[in-house]
Amino acid sequence: MTVKSRRQQLEEMLAEDPNDAFLRYGLAMDYVSAGDDATAARHFHDLVQADAAYVAGYMQGGQALARLGRTDEARALWQRGVAQARAQGNAHAAEEMTGMIDGLD
Repeated sequence: MTVKSRRQQLEEMLAEDPNDAFLRYGLAMDYVSAGDDATAARHFHDLVQADAAYVAGYMQGGQALARLGRTDEARALWQRGVAQARAQGNAHAAEEMTGMIDGLD
């Protein structure tokens, strides 16, 4: 019997439910942990497209983009995340992303 990796399990579950935000976030974070920020950034993009309210996707996605040197994209993603966080009353996340934006300048 072959033991499946966490990534394989997440990918299989996502194949069944491609819009599951929690699974998409977990898969993106698995790529971050593996040092593959480019693939992680694509999954974070897909995440916030499927579920615009998933604030952590903006935060982590922006960080992946920033690590890739794609600062304009990171800034734009964080700005969208700040707006989403404020709309949800999540001042802490909004402040964190605002600080990340300010750190780019």
